Amino acid sequence: MNMKAPRGTVDLLPKDAAKWQYAENIIKDVCNRFHFKEIRTPLFEHTEVFQRGVGDSTDIVQKEMYTFEDRGGRSLTLRPEGTASVARAFVENKLFGEPNQPVKLYYFAQMFRYERPQKGRMRQLNQFGVEVLGSDDPAVDAEVIDLAMTVYKQLGLKSLKLVVNSLGDKESRDNHRQALVKHFEPHKEELCKDCQTRLSQNPLRILDCKTDRDHPAMKTAPSILDYLNEASKLYFDKVQEYLSMMDIDYVVDANLVRGLDYYNHTAFEIMSEASGFGAITTLAGGGRYNGLIEELGGPDTPGIGFGMGFERLLMALEAENIEIPADDDLDCFVVAMGSAAVEKAAARLVHELRMSGIQVDKDYQGRKMKGQFKAADRYRSRYVLVLGEDELEKQVINVKEMETGEQVEIPLNDIAAKMKEKFAGGKVDE
Repeated sequence: MNMKAPRGTVDLLPKDAAKWQYAENIIKDVCNRFHFKEIRTPLFEHTEVFQRGVGDSTDIVQKEMYTFEDRGGRSLTLRPEGTASVARAFVENKLFGEPNQPVKLYYFAQMFRYERPQKGRMRQLNQFGVEVLGSDDPAVDAEVIDLAMTVYKQLGLKSLKLVVNSLGDKESRDNHRQALVKHFEPHKEELCKDCQTRLSQNPLRILDCKTDRDHPAMKTAPSILDYLNEASKLYFDKVQEYLSMMDIDYVVDANLVRGLDYYNHTAFEIMSEASGFGAITTLAGGGRYNGLIEELGGPDTPGIGFGMGFERLLMALEAENIEIPADDDLDCFVVAMGSAAVEKAAARLVHELRMSGIQVDKDYQGRKMKGQFKAADRYRSRYVLVLGEDELEKQVINVKEMETGEQVEIPLNDIAAKMKEKFAGGKVDE
């Protein structure tokens, strides 16, 4: 019997979960400042959502999806990425009819992709993402990039590189596509099998191939920037102008493409340049996807977004030696010794303290007083509240401040209010 976690998955233990929660809270604060609202979509969708939304020619659809039939014979797929699900929810719930446009959304979600597990890239991965639906203003592209960069900077990252490109509109992409086919066709037999297929399905994705990246034909491939029409050039120029006005440093890379079929115009990636981060440097990537909403049955609605891997975010923080502050100290630990009446009084006291907003715990192992104090030390409890037979009879409790060793006696009826006052910045007095 194999009782280990499945390959490509990991357990997130409490000590690590605290780091994730800290990062999530920072991200939520940034999203709030940018006036984005949270959306939560199902863990699985009808397979067609990803086939139509992500694209049949992508590696995700062809190789990486976890797809299964339910008992009703319906084909369902565990969510491999977030944008298609958000787009489906946007259409189904008619968010295009909301009076406030564009609709600005963010999500935290688990994704599932069947690929070779490696550090920072698992089969069950965690992602933060944003989507803006309902505006084709280049200022929105810059705002989305600004949000991603702000998240990283708020968390303390400094070794960042922003790479941007334009994939152009449909006319520009069609012209570039023809040029790529003409360029790579003589080398078809020299390319990997995936790229041979891509040549007819989506030749732009040949430029993103890891297997053939050192092929001489890659270095001389036609640049999309040479095939942008005037409208696409103007759009890309405006995006760059906004980034410059925001003092956001960036590099234009004509070979930057995104792995999903729905992208056009702006594409971008944010990479870590920290020493020792690893060969795969990408932290986040995204771009504009005008046409996706129509593909899923909605009205003509422009959109842009990005996905940010949480595992890779934490790797970047580690690479830059950034310590995530984690307050593991316990407010109070109740030490109870004596009869059943004392134990009941202690349980009631713990409840009252918790209802007053105090973080509190007690012994559930039947330890002697010395053992309970050791437990309080391990929890790094700021205060230990001692309740015994004498204290219960006098309806008082001994409060010991662990850092100073000072000890005071407080009436039981007043203890919740006194501790609440203390943790609000007051002082515990008799």
